[in-house]
Amino acid sequence: MSIQNNLNIIKQSLPEQVTLVAVSKTKPVSDLMEAYNAGQRIFGENKIQEMVEKHEQMPKDIAWHMIGHVQRNKVKYMAPFVSLIHGVESFKLLKEINKQAIKHDRVIDCLLQIKIAEENSKFGMSTQEASDILQSEDFSTLKNINITGVMGMATFTDNQLQIEKEFKLLKTAFEELKLLNSKHCNLKTISMGMSGDYKLAIDCGSTMVRIGSSIFGARNYN
Repeated sequence: MSIQNNLNIIKQSLPEQVTLVAVSKTKPVSDLMEAYNAGQRIFGENKIQEMVEKHEQMPKDIAWHMIGHVQRNKVKYMAPFVSLIHGVESFKLLKEINKQAIKHDRVIDCLLQIKIAEENSKFGMSTQEASDILQSEDFSTLKNINITGVMGMATFTDNQLQIEKEFKLLKTAFEELKLLNSKHCNLKTISMGMSGDYKLAIDCGSTMVRIGSSIFGARNYN
């Protein structure tokens, strides 16, 4: 199956309100261009350096999403162009994104990463921590970021009931945070679900799915 065929099949299976992020990490620009030529405009990368290099080589109407763990000292490299940062898990990181956004006269959209998995390896904050940040005086001073939703990663397991439970946790967190009357905050996105579980994620309320291997084939980690 070609990348174009894979993409078309997935797009046809997605409800209208669900956004597809094509996760292109480790894939060559030629693969991304095949997806681009098939109409895909949103690409997700998990390493800032790789995203910067691809951004330089590819058409400028692409929306680049940073879906991996973000190191504060690397925010400056993507600040000129990044469209959405999924993995925001601390106030310090928000402050750095705001600082770099000011330099480029931009407002950068961000998702708060909520820890829903039972694994220790997954990053994220609790719903309470997110709530505390959004209601804090310090947060209200950050004029160059816009919190547009939440993101979560389920435990890496075959147990569908556990994954479903974790997805529902994120949906609940989203609903709770939405009730807060917070500045620079317009919650509409729930980013959850990947190649193996995106249909379940959509059933649980996801509005944005991050799909890689089902589009581009298995990853090649050298």
